[in-house]
Amino acid sequence: MLLKIVQTGEPVLRQRARDLTPEEMTSPATRRLIDLMRDTLRDAPGVGLAAPQVGVDVRVAVIEDRAEYQAMLPPAELAARERQVVDFHVLINPRLVVEDATPVEFHEGCLSVNGFSALVRRARAVRVEAFDEQGRPFSRVATGWYARILQHEVDHLDGTLYLDRMEPRSFSTLDNHRRHWAGKQVAEVRRALGLVP
Repeated sequence: MLLKIVQTGEPVLRQRARDLTPEEMTSPATRRLIDLMRDTLRDAPGVGLAAPQVGVDVRVAVIEDRAEYQAMLPPAELAARERQVVDFHVLINPRLVVEDATPVEFHEGCLSVNGFSALVRRARAVRVEAFDEQGRPFSRVATGWYARILQHEVDHLDGTLYLDRMEPRSFSTLDNHRRHWAGKQVAEVRRALGLVP
């Protein structure tokens, strides 16, 4: 069974999700939610999914950036994005700490803003502190694309969409993104859009 991914305009996407209690973290209901979120994420496909995106108001997110998602990208693009394979994992009640505030800008999309993308600046590196699906605390430092995914998903748990952080002039349909901007350097895109580098 797959869950419906709600789209921008749904109130749940604009509210801060509630923390799970220690008892809820390991409950059968949470386990089922995580399993359904994993299946929904893979079906979409996407690299991250937060519970509010499936209409559930709790601080749970699932992350996975599979090798098959990266196979079509040129090595130079993967290197520029600092993009590596990220195994499936669960974040419960996550908290982010910026480790390297250097702003990095790339096009970003969202399963809840289906069919669009825009340039978004994010911190280069963050540390996430969270609980896993067994209720065990963990901490992990992420850089590059993985740090971007974490920031995007924790934003969802705070009621923030990438639309709130994007460069408005870069907002584009995915079709137009592929036609005009895919494979181009961010500086080149910014110049073409009349933006200061």
